[in-house]
Amino acid sequence: MHTLAQIEIRQDRSLVPYREALADMTARNAAIATGTARELIWLLEHPPVYTAGTSADEAELLDPRFEVIEAGRGGRYTYHGPGQRVGYLLLDLGSRARDVRGFVHAVEGWVIDTLTDFGVESWRAEGRVGIWTHGPDGREAKIGAIGVRIRRWVTMHGFSVNLAPDLSHFGGIVPCGIEDYGVTSLAALGIPVAPEAWDRALLKRAEDFLARLTPRSQGGVASEELP
Repeated sequence: MHTLAQIEIRQDRSLVPYREALADMTARNAAIATGTARELIWLLEHPPVYTAGTSADEAELLDPRFEVIEAGRGGRYTYHGPGQRVGYLLLDLGSRARDVRGFVHAVEGWVIDTLTDFGVESWRAEGRVGIWTHGPDGREAKIGAIGVRIRRWVTMHGFSVNLAPDLSHFGGIVPCGIEDYGVTSLAALGIPVAPEAWDRALLKRAEDFLARLTPRSQGGVASEELP
């Protein structure tokens, strides 16, 4: 059984340019697949950038005020920027449950469980990708995004959670192609959370997340990417 101690944990405090992170992820993904590198959980933040998933619709790029980069993950347009904590997961599903949907469900659960540690109730919503909660106005709003890619059963990309980003920056896109709902953050909900505090809470729950990836059957879903 895999444990957290066998996985490299990288926590960057300075902003990492998205292109640089994508190149590092791609190289690490290939190395894990060939058995020449350890698995990696990478927590970081980016300078402002819009990223396009494989299902991105150009009509949903409303105001390209920041650089737009093709990410290669599933999904549509997403914003990354300071105040948003990103978690890149480079894990070998070939030695775990080969179940892409199960993996995404486990990632969502990890984020949802961590948000409860800060007093925030959040949930999955049928037909809407991401992590949802009630915004300051009481309406449903997205607080976290999920986007993954899997190559040779090694995962790439992962999730993002809005701690205290400039929410106006999401106005340049239709986030994840969902027009009818807004975006919120822990700061907007009146809950200030430093990146270090978020990382601690997240990693405290990492063993439970990894336990959800253990094989339960031989009937996994063999998909290469999921939004």
